Amino acid sequence: MTVSLPPPVWVADTGSLAKLVRSLASQPRLAVDTESNSLHAFREQVCLIQFSTPQTDYLVDPLALHDLSAIAPLFSNPGIEKVFHAVEYDQICLKRDFDITFAHIFDTMQAARILGYKQVGLDAMLAEKLDISLDKRYQKADWGRRPLSPEMLNYARLDTHHLLDLRDCLQAELQERGRWELACEEFIRLAAGNGTTKADLPAWQRVKGTSNLSRKQLAILQELCDWRCAEAEHLGRPVFKVMDDKRLVSIALAAPKSETELEALNLTARQIYVFGSDILKAVGRGRKATPVHRPISGRPDPQILNRLNGLSGWRKVAAQKMEVESDVVLPKPWMHAIAEQNPQNLKELSSLMPQSPWRLKAFGVQILQALHGKR
Repeated sequence: MTVSLPPPVWVADTGSLAKLVRSLASQPRLAVDTESNSLHAFREQVCLIQFSTPQTDYLVDPLALHDLSAIAPLFSNPGIEKVFHAVEYDQICLKRDFDITFAHIFDTMQAARILGYKQVGLDAMLAEKLDISLDKRYQKADWGRRPLSPEMLNYARLDTHHLLDLRDCLQAELQERGRWELACEEFIRLAAGNGTTKADLPAWQRVKGTSNLSRKQLAILQELCDWRCAEAEHLGRPVFKVMDDKRLVSIALAAPKSETELEALNLTARQIYVFGSDILKAVGRGRKATPVHRPISGRPDPQILNRLNGLSGWRKVAAQKMEVESDVVLPKPWMHAIAEQNPQNLKELSSLMPQSPWRLKAFGVQILQALHGKR
């Protein structure tokens, strides 16, 4: 379905930003999305923020605005519902770049998951619920470039333009199927995350496929990771565009001493020509470095593992009955907390499932039974 739309409002100076904030502050609901440049830059940043109201689409340019603190109250205001599709990544980016915190959200992707839809991407949901087709060709575009083409601007505005209508369709279906209260609990839980991430690990621990590496090989891998990171920063590109993890691990395993040995490791001729010397130097430093100790995890408490297995088995069955994925029934962090704390009654259980009365009523007794090995 093709509809002619008025152009979006471009917000790239302090005057238009102030006007935007005044307009949005009076709205009960806002559709929100962001575009970042993770595939094209060493340090990812938010390059565009989209807002839509029933009347207007706005595109905010963070690269032109040095201070976006004025929009933060919109996100933390519990009186304004912020509608996202797949909010968690946007939360991480907005928290990282602008220290934004969140209250009162509606996540259309999570709503679709609670309803049991298998294809929950925005394009799939708009086609399913509103008979609208989205062109996703700019999904991996470089949003850090300026000026943005008219096609990219239109793509960006369409990510939020229909979101409020989709939200209303999903709310109606959630209410019809008796899952609206569950969805509200999920939205509260997601908002409480506020874009927090785990503490950074050493670079080698973020590389996949290292289980067979010795301590000496891990030291070489760490040097290779340090080289790759420095090179990526110098070139202004993501680390994987310098060299992928698989090749990095193969180099650490082989510990080559010459470019001839590098050629046998599936490196491209260009990689050897451009990076060969630096790679060999990194390998040499790794050979001389202190072997790396893998972190030693404490032996899991067998009683906790038994409780976790019981909860996991119950959760899987409950999810199959609802025709949803398991984490919709009981989010993984909550399941682990319950297994560790071993609540004995519903009151103790409720403290481990904050602001979750629907789940507690629907599943509380079953959780306690699964926890204590009872049918």
